[in-house]
Amino acid sequence: MSSPAGAPSYRAVLRTPYAARTFLTSLTGRLSYGTVFLSLMLALTASTGSYAAAGAVIAVFGLAVSLLAPLRAGLIDRRGPRRVLPVMGLAYALALTALAGATWRPGAAPLWLLVVLGAAAGACAPPLGPVMRAVWSDLMPQPALRQRAFSLDTVSEELLYVTGPLLAGLTAALADPALGVVGSAGLVLVGTLAFAASPPVRAVAPVPAPATRRRRGARDLPRRPLPRQPLAAAAGLGMALGALGLLLVVFASSRGQLASVAWLEAALAVGSLLGGLAYGARSWRRPAWVRLPVLTSALAVVLAAMGSAPGLLVLGVWTLAAGAFVAPALTTAYLLAEESAADGERTRLGTWVNTAFNLGSSLGYAGIGLLSGRLPLPVCFAVAALPLLASACFARGRRVRTAEAAPAREADRVAR
Repeated sequence: MSSPAGAPSYRAVLRTPYAARTFLTSLTGRLSYGTVFLSLMLALTASTGSYAAAGAVIAVFGLAVSLLAPLRAGLIDRRGPRRVLPVMGLAYALALTALAGATWRPGAAPLWLLVVLGAAAGACAPPLGPVMRAVWSDLMPQPALRQRAFSLDTVSEELLYVTGPLLAGLTAALADPALGVVGSAGLVLVGTLAFAASPPVRAVAPVPAPATRRRRGARDLPRRPLPRQPLAAAAGLGMALGALGLLLVVFASSRGQLASVAWLEAALAVGSLLGGLAYGARSWRRPAWVRLPVLTSALAVVLAAMGSAPGLLVLGVWTLAAGAFVAPALTTAYLLAEESAADGERTRLGTWVNTAFNLGSSLGYAGIGLLSGRLPLPVCFAVAALPLLASACFARGRRVRTAEAAPAREADRVAR
């Protein structure tokens, strides 16, 4: 399936003009999303004295981030990231700073105000990841380089979600938890402003909405339907990983070794890192729409097998193996969404993949929580694998319009 000979390296990706600088600034802003959830939880709990109240504010914040993300992405596609991202970054940072001020002292603000500030912050969160992937598509017109860029991006983003909570916990241990919220605001503001000022981002031209194009007499390019396969795969992956997170806790708790969950999560992250880098380093002959169901099905098999592990050591090995398919599957979903996107819709479609994954993760966590006390643990692991197998059903064939549109988009990117 692969052809490594003469394949460009990750170094070639980062040596592309402005690529390393732009990527670094986007990661700086995205680190905020790795630190903000734990920082908010600790600050809200210290301020309200209630896990329920803190959970309610976090839930509102998370829902606003996820559900409104496609709207923010569509605005960026229409107006251009250079104009929209700084406004979003500033509004998001101000809302987080206001939350930090409201949680600095116990009982400093009523719950309704915390909920409003949480919703405001989530509504303004800049979609730096989807915009960066759209920029990667402009910087890397060759499919092999683009695959390596997307793999590098996915692996780096996962690392941010591992290191972010560690930084938040360290900040809370050494200082006030609200300071972590301030730090998250600073990261996103600095990263977003620097990212929006980079030449590749400034070069992204806004694409008017179809109605605007008609008024101007331009050729009407109707908005395409959302690509089902990458969205289904991202949702299935999110559901499986959300369920797995809780099942690891249940498994470790049943052995009286709850602290081992941290090592199991680390094994998942390491497996994803190694798998993502290895996957991106190879040039695959099979198209993305063929590779995606293979990756999700393989992950489903490993996930189902994890329920038969006799102990934590074997479970850790299985968890490492499962992680090896996570980053490749998510990378392929992003690539497939990018291939299906028309000009002016890449940020929106990439954001929909993010949204599907996040919502799937919440559903998987909640669903397996209802089943874990009613079904044997091996059965729960098998149930957690079902969404991945279901997502493979969307890979029956590639749409003709996507195959016809791809060469035109490639020619357009090369010309630019």
